[in-house]
Amino acid sequence: MKTIIAMLPILFLAPAFAADAGAPAAKKQASASEHRYLIERTFPAGALDGLDAAGKAKINATNAKFGVYWVMSYANAAKTKTYCIYKAPSEAAVRQAAQANAIPVDAVTEVPVTLLPK
Repeated sequence: MKTIIAMLPILFLAPAFAADAGAPAAKKQASASEHRYLIERTFPAGALDGLDAAGKAKINATNAKFGVYWVMSYANAAKTKTYCIYKAPSEAAVRQAAQANAIPVDAVTEVPVTLLPK
């Protein structure tokens, strides 16, 4: 019983701490010189199968030459379409980095607003 009573304050305070845990990162806005983009790409079947750590490192090194930072990507089940989030100084920089990496770009959309489910 003493253990349960001792745990009550933790149980009541845990949601408050959990709600604030991701708040600073979620509210962080990009600087004036840094923009966030969603890049849609179409690849031939099997093209993404060989993408390993070395390939990713090469892409990241080339991107850095243009001030472009690859945040994350999502792929469809067939791995023929990707939707990538990038931070970059401009759309032109995103397109130049893609060209230097010899990877396709179907569409580039600036996405400056973050909408959270809560």
